[in-house]
Amino acid sequence: MPDSWRRPPIPSLPGTGTAPWLYDSASESLQCSSPDDVIARLYVCGITPYDATHIGHANTYLAFDTLQRVWLDAGLEVHYAQNITDVDDPLLERANATGVDWRELADQQIQLFRDDMAALRILPPQDYVAVTESIDRIADAVSSLRTRGIAYPVDTPDSEGDDLYFDVAAAEKVAPWRIGDESNLDRDEMLRLSAERGGDPDRPGKRDALDPLLWRAARDGEPTWESVVGPGRPGWHIECSVIALDHLGHDFTVQGGGADLSFPHHELSAGHAAALSGHPLAKVYSHAGLLSYQGEKMSKSLGNLVLISDLLADGVPAAGIRLALLAHHYREEWEWADDQLDGALHRLQRWRGIRSTENGVPASEVLATVRARLADDLDTPGALAAIDDAAAAGTDDPELISAIADALLGIDLG
Repeated sequence: MPDSWRRPPIPSLPGTGTAPWLYDSASESLQCSSPDDVIARLYVCGITPYDATHIGHANTYLAFDTLQRVWLDAGLEVHYAQNITDVDDPLLERANATGVDWRELADQQIQLFRDDMAALRILPPQDYVAVTESIDRIADAVSSLRTRGIAYPVDTPDSEGDDLYFDVAAAEKVAPWRIGDESNLDRDEMLRLSAERGGDPDRPGKRDALDPLLWRAARDGEPTWESVVGPGRPGWHIECSVIALDHLGHDFTVQGGGADLSFPHHELSAGHAAALSGHPLAKVYSHAGLLSYQGEKMSKSLGNLVLISDLLADGVPAAGIRLALLAHHYREEWEWADDQLDGALHRLQRWRGIRSTENGVPASEVLATVRARLADDLDTPGALAAIDDAAAAGTDDPELISAIADALLGIDLG
């Protein structure tokens, strides 16, 4: 596996917090994220490395960094896995457009992502897994689905072999999963989003328009691997299913990612995993809100990106970037504006100047409030407000306030 990035130290706090209640997209309700044992298992979908890392990425990874910190404060162990989609159509298209070898482009962007995550003090995954190092396991899973009649070939004239697709209807007959369970979307909306987000609902030869690609047969000029299902490369959703099952097992605690992954990616990853294991993929499906910029959703395809590396190069402290994002609830959809950093930097300055006074806000009360707010669906704006009160009135223990900000919010006040 590739190296992830360095883990920042986490101060210890007096007492323990509680595992948070999180909004679960599948049940559309708050669910307790406490695991069945002492190990909380988390999977967050990683980047496709061709434009890393924009502020929207940072917002997602910061949300699940906060979750990890709250779990750790509750006395839980955390097993965190994340993939790298280091071979996929958008990466190959960018490499072709820029004349850079796709492997070189991926390596450059993965390193930039690592550097950005380390600077932002995001807790790293224990398992940081590239798709290209998981090809054999993914192909084995596709072969198993085909043997059981849950995958089928579609005629592919521009290849010597055929593409293989997941049979949604067949999977629904044998697996604890129904399409739409995780996203709560109707068929028309799923068809629309499939077309927008990497699917091919109009491809001839498919049994159902929503059946997703499992294995893309080899084409001239594309990277390809020999496998038990013939030469080619994996489809998108099966990659995360196999990596998650291999490293976390089924029924893991939380599947996380940006809201744009709810459908089709998380929906169909869950379907693949349920068909392979006979169990649900995860207990809670949690999604961070999407950011917009200059009036449109921030996205690689539109190119309206605010890059973390650019902000850092301009001298913006990483703690200021974190505070600008934490000022919004992780599920909120909002628009990034450059002047939002000003407010975050002023807040950082106030926090670093917290004075000691016997008549201020007791630090123990601040700790209790921050824990309570974060236990309620990671209410970071409420947690920030509690420390703001201490910054305004002073506190009996500034060192404890600094430890709270560091341990639970990742803000270094040193």
